[in-house]
Amino acid sequence: MARRRIGVWLLGAKGGVAATAITGLCALKKGLVGTTGLVSELPLFSQLPLPGWNDLVVGGHEIRDVSLSDEVRRMHEISRVFDTPLLDQCDSQWQQVEKEIQPGSVLNVGGAIEQLASAEVRALRESPREVVERIGSDIQSFAERHDLDDVVVVNVASTEPPTPTEMLPKRWAELEKTLEGDNESPLPASALYAIAALDRGYPYVNFTPSLGSALPAVDELARLRGTCHMGRDGKTGETLLKSVLAPMFAHRHLEVLSWVGHNIFGNLDAQVLDDPGNKQSKIASKDHIVGPILGYQPQTRVSIEYVQSMGDWKTAWDHIHFRGFLDTPMSVQFTWQGCDSLLAAPLVLDLVRLTACAHQAGAKGSLSFLASFFKSPQGVETSNFFEQFALLTAWAADPGSH
Repeated sequence: MARRRIGVWLLGAKGGVAATAITGLCALKKGLVGTTGLVSELPLFSQLPLPGWNDLVVGGHEIRDVSLSDEVRRMHEISRVFDTPLLDQCDSQWQQVEKEIQPGSVLNVGGAIEQLASAEVRALRESPREVVERIGSDIQSFAERHDLDDVVVVNVASTEPPTPTEMLPKRWAELEKTLEGDNESPLPASALYAIAALDRGYPYVNFTPSLGSALPAVDELARLRGTCHMGRDGKTGETLLKSVLAPMFAHRHLEVLSWVGHNIFGNLDAQVLDDPGNKQSKIASKDHIVGPILGYQPQTRVSIEYVQSMGDWKTAWDHIHFRGFLDTPMSVQFTWQGCDSLLAAPLVLDLVRLTACAHQAGAKGSLSFLASFFKSPQGVETSNFFEQFALLTAWAADPGSH
């Protein structure tokens, strides 16, 4: 059977996560690294027709006026990640990808993100419909230029402020009307990117807490176009541990009284999250995990602070106060230290491979079996990591059943 060529279209293509994913893909293609950290390389998925590393072609959208090569080397210098020999061997790959990166949109993204954009991008005066058409055309041209069988669009851009959705239409025919003319559509760029991809029949994955494809009307669009989507907010560190540890307390009948988490990091994502509006989206995504798993709501608190000197390294300190036998109060504390982009990038590559495979098998709408990759998985009630991973295991056994 001929190999399928798959496009990887990254939104925020020169940010830390995207740059790391591109560099990691280069290293995998050249055989410079192993597959540690890649879920799709588990034996569980060995029988699936996943695209190989050499089958993936990268492009994307970016709002900043920066060089991909410079961004990777800046991470190397500031955050002390990547080996110098690896960087030297990936320089030509960055240059190839750079040619495939187009200007993005800052429509309704909020001031914290808009101020990062280039003058060219800020000067764009487009209606929501014009944004959707331009973004969709960029992706379509990329697919045709490289003779691709599919393109998986992945949002790894900065976190937008929350978008009020209560009054938005539930059906696609009505939501589509908000894109027209001079209407002041409330839809942010993340949702317009999702609409642009899905309307052309391409899968969309939202690795951020932003709105993306979360609206029922956008899910309907995906089904109408015979494609699929999933989100939101990649689960990589502290929240991953919460989704693993909380079931332990539930199964041992230990009462959690409070769960407090404090996060500090210093990359561009943290800089954007220093804005109270953008931070609100992230905290909401991180702070809803524990209660649903336990079956009751203890006191919880999540804080996120921008500490510039940390670079891409994130430290999360959690304090769990719980009650045991004979009402004895006890506590657990843990510290999670990891490189933010190095935790996220392999999951982005996993999601591309698994989503492409699901789309090939005929999946439409929300890909609920990918829940274990997300803090706020769309269409999935459980926050328990093990229950979420069971969904992935079941899908892997019969991909055509979704």
